Amino acid sequence: MKRFALVGAVLLGLFAAPAYGDDATPADTARFLAGMPPSAGSPIEALTKSRQWQTHAKVMDGAFGTVEKNTLSKIRAWSRDTIKSPQPTLLYMFGGPDFLFANAFYPEASTYVLVGLEPTGDIPDLMKMQRRGEVPGLGSLENSMRTLLAVSFFITKDMREHLGGSNLQGTIPILYTFLARAGMEVRDAALVMIDDDGDVKPDDRKGRTSARGVRITFAGLDARPRTLYYLTTDLSNGGVRRGGFLKFVTRLGPSDAFHKSASYLMHKDNFSQIRSFLLAQARIIVQDDSGIPLRYFDRAAWDLYPFGNYLEPLDIFPEGRQSKIAREVFAKAPKIDFGLGYRWRPGQSNLLMAVKKPQ
Repeated sequence: MKRFALVGAVLLGLFAAPAYGDDATPADTARFLAGMPPSAGSPIEALTKSRQWQTHAKVMDGAFGTVEKNTLSKIRAWSRDTIKSPQPTLLYMFGGPDFLFANAFYPEASTYVLVGLEPTGDIPDLMKMQRRGEVPGLGSLENSMRTLLAVSFFITKDMREHLGGSNLQGTIPILYTFLARAGMEVRDAALVMIDDDGDVKPDDRKGRTSARGVRITFAGLDARPRTLYYLTTDLSNGGVRRGGFLKFVTRLGPSDAFHKSASYLMHKDNFSQIRSFLLAQARIIVQDDSGIPLRYFDRAAWDLYPFGNYLEPLDIFPEGRQSKIAREVFAKAPKIDFGLGYRWRPGQSNLLMAVKKPQ
């Protein structure tokens, strides 16, 4: 009997949830950063008593309440009515740490791959960061998300400036905040790198790689385990030819893709390889006009469903002009009641859903 009891204890230890001891769990850390109270008895619960955190919570409640009412709830309704049979994997190139909009458009994805140039930073340890009952850097975190919450896209320069000198450096605090505010429980996070064969390896910050970032496991109300990758890599032709990033993404199987505020990079010849890859890999592509140019969608292979109002790109993006074909495609497009991308005001935004035809 003692032998069976010992075996049972060992098995229980193997499958039990990880013990964090005096450290806050990832879920509580995410909730704290999002301005939401951690679980009762959490070691960081006392940090919510500070005036600094309580002010932070009010700022977060106000900002996320506004974007939820004016934009995200409307996107979810549009997605529910429009996107049929989505794939389990969503690819969001050029999106940075924008899980918020990725999840609004594709709430049922089981794997999210977000790619940007913003550095990942370290996994936050709030107990080590705190000073005299406060966590420095919450104001910088608020400022780093300000433009996305107001106009639907990040300004990379501003985000780097706000978080660069903060204790909460990199994109992980932003990802944690967005996950918590989307109603997700963050279960674990690990720094990772993609090797030349496309395999995901722990990142010791020493090995050379063309793609590194973070893997976050989380779950929603249904408790279904899901995965978010945020990877820093160069998506230009020279960048994707090096390393195993495309091999990694290919192994995830058929995917959907989402693009907004993508700086019209895939309109340029230097990003032709990632453009061709996405057209081959994706089954449904949802994007504004800053994504893949309309001329690259073969009408024999894709059905195009336009929404909203096409306007010329801002003057800083002359390479994004595609007036003739865009006017043709969007001539009788149904309206959308939310803003998106660089033309972020309702009535000015456009959205294209491209669905690959059965082969």
